Amino acid sequence: MAGLCISQDSTAKELEPLAMAIYGVVGLPTTIRSKNQKGVRIENGKVVDYDYTGPYLEEALRTGNIFHGFAASGPYKGMPVIVSPINDSNGETIAVLGTVNLSGYIDLKRF
Repeated sequence: MAGLCISQDSTAKELEPLAMAIYGVVGLPTTIRSKNQKGVRIENGKVVDYDYTGPYLEEALRTGNIFHGFAASGPYKGMPVIVSPINDSNGETIAVLGTVNLSGYIDLKRF
């Protein structure tokens, strides 16, 4: 039986199908990484990095909290960023998922 399992040791390649699905829904640059492995970054419907992490992904991994902020550097400098933890059934953060709000029409504010 085919399936997708996310763990704290999931590799970028293992997380790629989930990242592509999320990108397909939101159409925004998307990244996902596990706690113990760097992740995948999707832009324009293609993988651009299989060894990705960033300060906001690291912050969400460390705290287990949703992070809202603005990209401090790189091609998306100044753009709003949101990162959310992915927790296991025990509440432990095992991965994080992030996106950059390039469109400006999706409200990514904290409620």
